[in-house]
Amino acid sequence: MKQSGILYLSAKDVENSGLSMIEIISSVEDILKEKYFKRIEMPPKPGIHPRSDAFIHAMPAFIPRMDIAGIKWIAGYLQNPEKGLPYISGILVLNDPETGLPISVMDASWITAKRTAAITALSAKHLARKDLESIGIVGCGVQARSHLEALSVIFKGIKKVRAYDIVKEKLFLYADYVRSNFNYDVIESTDPKEAICGSDIIITATPILSKPKPIAKFEWVKKGSLVCPIEFDSYWDSNTFSKPDRLFTDDVMQLKYYKKIGRFKAIKRIHGELSEIIMGVKKGRINEAHRITVVNLGLALVDVAVASQIYEKAVKKNLGVLLPY
Repeated sequence: MKQSGILYLSAKDVENSGLSMIEIISSVEDILKEKYFKRIEMPPKPGIHPRSDAFIHAMPAFIPRMDIAGIKWIAGYLQNPEKGLPYISGILVLNDPETGLPISVMDASWITAKRTAAITALSAKHLARKDLESIGIVGCGVQARSHLEALSVIFKGIKKVRAYDIVKEKLFLYADYVRSNFNYDVIESTDPKEAICGSDIIITATPILSKPKPIAKFEWVKKGSLVCPIEFDSYWDSNTFSKPDRLFTDDVMQLKYYKKIGRFKAIKRIHGELSEIIMGVKKGRINEAHRITVVNLGLALVDVAVASQIYEKAVKKNLGVLLPY
């Protein structure tokens, strides 16, 4: 990582780097092993909230084995889509660990979408039933697409997608996307309950709200299913967090921190962390009838690891613009 300036990579440059979902999932799994052995530096992510239902978070991480350091500065603004702007936006900065100098600044939206889906796919690999056939999707935006892509890498037996979005146009566009890119049946659900009932894994990718407004009910979830709320505790009722047979997370300390400041109040027990399951220290699904909830909050070390891969591919492909110091 030695150069004479800062490589700026636009959203298009990041996408054109050619990093595949298979590569991302593999990288995420390796990085989580580093996390298990505590061979990383990743402080709790601080955040500011300039508007109602808006956040801007700083997510720094250092991975000694890869000798990479960086920080993601990511924002989520609920009202942005009404202005023709994305709900999630941000940048990621990579630094040379030897000197501290920044070596790259890149768009973080694509990275956020892909790595979030990769974490969910890895969670499902260990927590969902092996005979998974149907996926329920609530919220048909960017995450809905990346999650289906990631899950299709892990599960080859997917047959059906039940999708719902409060905005009908987004639902129809997503259904067209699924039909065009995957050989799955698509049910355009008329309400969230229809999308959730009967699905083997449920992904809810709705906005993160400062004051949760639960809509989905845990009683809708059939036995043996896996619930993956991407929006913290904003969309699901308290039973989703207090009554699952097992509950897991990507980071126990981060979840306890959020619980301390008033979120996830209903959680009574955390059965383990994804890194522990990957290492075989904790068991994931132990009963085919169990209903399991996995609360993945987002790990800076995953963002930085994926960004490093993108940076290396971009340099080889001569992508981006080199900015002078």
